[in-house]
Amino acid sequence: MTARLDATFAALGDPTRRRILSMLLEDDMAVTDVAEPFEMSLAAISKHLAVLTNAGLISQEKRGRVKWCKLEPDALREATIWMQSFGLFEPVNLDAFERFLEAELSPATGAPNE
Repeated sequence: MTARLDATFAALGDPTRRRILSMLLEDDMAVTDVAEPFEMSLAAISKHLAVLTNAGLISQEKRGRVKWCKLEPDALREATIWMQSFGLFEPVNLDAFERFLEAELSPATGAPNE
């Protein structure tokens, strides 16, 4: 799991690769179409695509003489689950917690300490 998460976050760490993923949200694209909006060589785009492919975020297939890129929709599931684990705890309301403790720790008379 760690190696795959590392590969996912490394792939997402680059703005060019994030932009490519956004483009592929619309539809599958030929490699040349992916490269079009970027001011870099086709070889450089191919390296970015290789990183995304190795991370499992996209797949590539050859159709005729054209290489197509496709977003893998479930590829971010593991990273999403990992990130969501940090949001499981609600912020603590310290005033309410203090009132709760006062009520629990008050004398047996049942009257809260004020």
